[in-house]
Amino acid sequence: MHPATVEWQLPIAPTHPVQTRAQDRAGMLKGRALPAPEVLQPTLDPALRSFTPRYGRGLSGTLRLMCSDTMPALMRAWIHSFARFYPHVRIILRPPYEGDDAAQALRQGRIDIAFVSRELRPVDVATFRAEYGYLPTSVPVSGGSWRQFGYLDAIAIIVNPRNPLKRLTLKQLDAVFSRSHLRGDRQADTWGDLGVSGAWSRRPIHVYAIKPWNGFEEFVRQRVLDVGAHRGHWRRGMRLSGTVFPLARRVAADPDGIGYTGLAFLDAGVKVLAVGRGERALSPTYTNVALARYPLSRLLYANVNLRPGERPRRALGEFLRLILSRQGQFDVRREAVFLPLRAFQVSAALRIARLAPAGAHR
Repeated sequence: MHPATVEWQLPIAPTHPVQTRAQDRAGMLKGRALPAPEVLQPTLDPALRSFTPRYGRGLSGTLRLMCSDTMPALMRAWIHSFARFYPHVRIILRPPYEGDDAAQALRQGRIDIAFVSRELRPVDVATFRAEYGYLPTSVPVSGGSWRQFGYLDAIAIIVNPRNPLKRLTLKQLDAVFSRSHLRGDRQADTWGDLGVSGAWSRRPIHVYAIKPWNGFEEFVRQRVLDVGAHRGHWRRGMRLSGTVFPLARRVAADPDGIGYTGLAFLDAGVKVLAVGRGERALSPTYTNVALARYPLSRLLYANVNLRPGERPRRALGEFLRLILSRQGQFDVRREAVFLPLRAFQVSAALRIARLAPAGAHR
């Protein structure tokens, strides 16, 4: 039996216009205009560690950075905080502010860190691996937002409001969206395959999704379809859109529809499903996303070129440690757009960056 639940509801969001080419160009030159802060703001995780420099103030060197157009203001805050400890490390951050350009510059050796507000594109990963024989190292440096338009909003699994379904596990989502079924289930073709009873059990499932490649699409593929080093593949016959913008409206118009979308794009009357198993199934409420409990919350990454077994050089490692400290995550909190990492996420990020042993916070 499923535990008793309180149904969670969210007001419909405005329908956002697609960003124009002029806005794209302006973002590349100056960064995207910051949205109004969320009314709700998280507290920092009390378990976050303060930054303690490992080297003296005489540490010098140069760090070359590029970032997505959502990140210049946050980057400048991190650079300012770092300079308080290491004033002789020169940090260069220049436009274009664009994630794809940053990934390309990292592969070409023109920068030290590519800060990208999403997962790297598969083509970026493939070309990097072809060049070096190993993968880029992607270190989480911040949470995404809750439902800020254009700022890495959390992903919602949505169905038509008439659908009696309330929650799905990742295994069931794999059965809906995948043809690889790396989580071990078979394809779900009717709502009965997902546990719905009665007349609904025989109704067909209509799956709505985004054409590859897209940041939303890649995130859902990695969190739902992929398992370990194995990359999952989308099921055939999905009703695909070129962008995320119309998905909520299409599911709202189809009683048998299911899809995914960003919380900022819930501009139609749909039902948002909880994700997880039993009592661990969670809706994407502000608290669940801010505390990194909801499994489809998103992340920003610092991408670096580290050979297998190699540790970051001093200035690079210290900059990443500063970002992943209490001070660095306070800078995230102060900007009030993205969500600071929790201590367990920082511990994992420091291990990914080869800056801490397993089980350590720093």
